[in-house]
Formats: sequence, structure tokens, C-alpha cells
Amino acid sequence: MTTPTPTPRLGSLHVHPVKSLGGQRLSEATVEPWGLAGDRRWMLADAAGRCVTQREQPRLTLARAESSPGGGLLLTAPGMPVLDVAVPRGAATVPVHLWGDKVEAVPAGDAAAAWFGVYLGMEVILVHLDDPAHRRPIDPEYARPGETVSFADGFPLLVTTEASLAALNALIAAGDHPEEGPLPMDRFRPNAVLSGTEAWAEDAWARIRIGEVEFRVVKPCGRCVVTTTDQRTAARGREPLRTLARHRRFGGRLVFGQNLVPVRPGTLRVGDALTVIE
Repeated sequence: MTTPTPTPRLGSLHVHPVKSLGGQRLSEATVEPWGLAGDRRWMLADAAGRCVTQREQPRLTLARAESSPGGGLLLTAPGMPVLDVAVPRGAATVPVHLWGDKVEAVPAGDAAAAWFGVYLGMEVILVHLDDPAHRRPIDPEYARPGETVSFADGFPLLVTTEASLAALNALIAAGDHPEEGPLPMDRFRPNAVLSGTEAWAEDAWARIRIGEVEFRVVKPCGRCVVTTTDQRTAARGREPLRTLARHRRFGGRLVFGQNLVPVRPGTLRVGDALTVIE
């Protein structure tokens, strides 16, 4: 008897309320035009206003931010007291810089700045993206007029597939340093993880629907040193960048996953079916 082919589905959903901190796994999430509700609406900036991420501070992965009612945060980190941060109201915006974009955001206040300053040993502020509909346009090369993004690297959502991770881990196992694998999916910090696809099938997608929500697949995701950071220990290795450089180099970038722009808002639920439209 022939085994039926499984229907590709949404296997898991993830949000990271503060850019580069540990995130939350959800059973469902609202898709807003600029990303999943609550995803990367907060960011750390240094004294010059430049974003601070795991690229420079791998210990950020050990800090956790959980969304609280009203859009605030509950922050935890090793050796630190729990801190409840409310959405800042009425404060003036300040300019912060994220990968060449100048973005106006609202400082979260002295308590949050002091908390992160002690944890990281550097002067930082925590800022909130108060008006995601207008603050940060998507790269016009890939966007339609009026499309915006949160504090994500460049696009509203990132999708990966379990099959592609399995294929990548097989390549790592066959390489010179198999002891660095297998890698978990959290190395890639996706929003949506799909199950039941073929490996690397996402390379060919231009438009997909997950449950009730339709997306444009706009660009492969170029990967950086953050993927070499163990999200549970903050230790760094050489994978997956070494293997991606050998097998997944496209246009000078090492890629894993695809960037998505929602066509219209809706709700994603784990178990939703994937439809490839084109």
C-alpha cells in the first residue's frame, strides 16, 4: 500500500518580543501588516543609538522577554531580578539606527535601561516601536507602497521548514566537523516553521497561503553569526555558516529560510495547512 503524502502544515509559531532576546512559542498568532503581533516591537540601542543584538552580545539569548497584557514585557535573565516593563506612554521619540534605517522609537525608561546595563555591562536603552504602521518602511526594492516592518532585520516574517533543517544537518554530519551538529531550529530564530515539505522547496515559492493568511515570498534570508550561537548557552561555534558557505551560497549570501510579507492580516494557528499558490 502506498503511504499517503503528508499535507504540509504549520508546525510551530514563534515571537521574539525584544529583538535578539529569547522568544516565546505560541499556538496561534495574529498576523499584522508589519509582522506577528508582539514580535520584535522592542529593541536595545547603545549610547550612539545603534541597535544592540546577539551579533555583539551573544548573552542576550539567555535573557527572556515575555509579552504581558497591554503590550508590555516581563524580563528575566541569569542573575537578574524579574522586571516588568510597561509600554511607554507620552514620552518623546528618539532616533535609533537599525541596519542603515533611522527609526523613531520611544524609550522604555530608566529602570529598563539600568537593568540591561547591569546585565550587559554597557550603556543601553530599551526602546518601543510605538507606530509600526508608519515608522519603518520595507526596502522599496521588495515592498509595495506603504508596507512597513517592525524591528525585524528586514521583513515582517521569516519562514523555515523542518525538511530543510534536516537536510542541512545531514550536510553538517557529512562534513569535517560533525560534532557541531545537529542544530536545532532556534538557531535561525524563525516566526513560522513548516512541516511536511520537501527539503529546500521554499526556494521556488513566490506566493503561499498558511491557513487563512496569504504571503508574498520576497527574498531568501541571508544568515549571520547569530546562527552560530547556541541559543541555550550563548556559546559560539562555526556551524551552520561553514556548511551554508559550501552548499547554500546565493548571490554572495549564505541563506536559510525565506522572508515573507503578508498580503493581508489574519490569524495563524499551529496545524494550519500550507498551500503554494505560485
